[in-house]
Amino acid sequence: MDGGGEASLLAPVIIVAALGIRTALTEIRHPGSARRQWAFTTSRRAMTAAGVVAVSMTAIGWSQAGWAAVAWALLAGALTASLIGRDI
Repeated sequence: MDGGGEASLLAPVIIVAALGIRTALTEIRHPGSARRQWAFTTSRRAMTAAGVVAVSMTAIGWSQAGWAAVAWALLAGALTASLIGRDI
């Protein structure tokens, strides 16, 4: 892997950190909001979708990006789960 691999891995880590900070700030302003924001983690359907997305993206991107593909796949899986796990 060339020197661009670290930069590619850094982006999803920064995004995850920003989401964590957003959750913390919202929790400070509105106690109990973090539990509502992350309720999708208890949904079997949402977690299954996240797993399918993460495994698929890793399988497709591994040969090109290596560990960066795993980081992006986990982020995409988490975002997919949060969308699917929302109460409509």
